[in-house]
Amino acid sequence: MTATADKTAIRTALWRALHVQADPGPHVFEDELGARLVAPGGDWRSRPDMDPVRSARARASIVARARFTEDLVVEQAGRGIDQYVILGAGLDTFAQRRPEGAGGVRVFEVDQPETQAWKRARLNELGYGIPEGLRMVPVDFEADDDWWQRLTENGFDPGRPAVLACSGVTMYLTRDAVAATLRKAAALAEGSAVAITFMQPAGLVDPEERAAREGVERAARADGTPFHSFFGPDDILALAKEAGFRDAEHVSAGDLAARYFAGRTDGLRPSTIEELLLATT
Repeated sequence: MTATADKTAIRTALWRALHVQADPGPHVFEDELGARLVAPGGDWRSRPDMDPVRSARARASIVARARFTEDLVVEQAGRGIDQYVILGAGLDTFAQRRPEGAGGVRVFEVDQPETQAWKRARLNELGYGIPEGLRMVPVDFEADDDWWQRLTENGFDPGRPAVLACSGVTMYLTRDAVAATLRKAAALAEGSAVAITFMQPAGLVDPEERAAREGVERAARADGTPFHSFFGPDDILALAKEAGFRDAEHVSAGDLAARYFAGRTDGLRPSTIEELLLATT
């Protein structure tokens, strides 16, 4: 197949693997399967964006938000919530790494049709196949396809609560599109939990990261996928409240550092460029 995942999904998968291979334990998150899907070749660690030092904070953020989200899924599964929706799933491998499905959770991966066709083929090539607990939900976002309708067509029960995660997506959407996404998410059944990342304006990023923040934005524009939306914590919380969420909280890089990186001697800590919104219905 000539199609593949997009550059951001590939970079995310490789950073997850790099955390396991380059950072000392204990590892915040362990996932090398995404890199196996990519099959990047033996020299992938020589890529400029895989430099262990320069990519450290971005890599730490990637594994921290993945750990936070999967901890949330497991926690909610303990309360009986058995639906997990991933918007812009990319190379997520929860369904393969945790075949028990965190206690019977059904996973709904929502992404572009071409990406999903490629991923399905790679999973089959590697011998994983598509497990019973996974629903791959192709949605043509560029054609304003209705992801909510596609979910229900693929077995999602809107009458029961769910966990919904969306990482590394909102910066590519307009503010109106982010607001619309939050309104749909807020319409999930009572008791649902939603974890969504947002990119901060440069002025709210740690001073030592501002050059990197500007570089990421330039690279996205050069790739033809420019950023459109940036939010400060107060702004995203207000948007979540306007969308109809019962509760909303900001999960900062400092919060993730305290939760997952305390006691490390290598100085690894998450970036302030992209942080998390946690909201409940």
